[in-house]
Amino acid sequence: MKELNKSNAKRFLDAYNNIDYALKTRYGLNRAMGFSDLIRKSVVVNYVVRKYEDELIDYGRLRNAIIHNNNENYIIAEPHDAVVENIERIEKLLTTPPKVLETVGSKEVVLTYAGKSMREVIVLMASSNFSNIPVYKDNQLIGVANGQKIINSMGQFLLSGGKCSAFLDNVQIEDMLSTLQNSNYYCVKKADCTIEEALNEFNNNHKLLAILFTKNGLENELPLGIMTGANVVEAQKILENY
Repeated sequence: MKELNKSNAKRFLDAYNNIDYALKTRYGLNRAMGFSDLIRKSVVVNYVVRKYEDELIDYGRLRNAIIHNNNENYIIAEPHDAVVENIERIEKLLTTPPKVLETVGSKEVVLTYAGKSMREVIVLMASSNFSNIPVYKDNQLIGVANGQKIINSMGQFLLSGGKCSAFLDNVQIEDMLSTLQNSNYYCVKKADCTIEEALNEFNNNHKLLAILFTKNGLENELPLGIMTGANVVEAQKILENY
């Protein structure tokens, strides 16, 4: 809602300055850095900035057209309502972003443990309807049981001459996880992680299947929530309508 007795130029400049301050503070950048350079540096680490990069660069130029001699008390132009409303929306996304666990992240997390057989884990997946289940050993996260990776592992087991029953009953989930090439298909973040931060993780790692959220973002803490690739589109829509 438009603030009473506040010109479009003042609203625009307030939003612009808040964006400038928020990004420099968050990423520890030089306060003297120009706005265009700030945006280009932030693109690498911030999903929202990346999405609105061109608009933000244009807004940097517009800011210089609105004021005279870098004096914000000497305004020589007034931006359109649509421009002001858009930069204020971007400002809101960057300064008070929505949190994952308050929106798309499921707070119901089904766990399993290292000594469970593959049969037990598969039954747990079927009964819970979750295809990504964190696996713990002595309260330490050792991996995430993923439905597709289990199928792939079973296929390799059968190709090597093993029997299906042996895979299901004699192989433990810990054994299966130890055969995976890498662990970059999941990560752990702090419970206050924002949607923007989570989307940035998925954008930077196309193999990422799930993000677990713990109090301090540590692997020796039980998860308070989870976000999977299936939540990405919903998360993007929340940012669009925020």
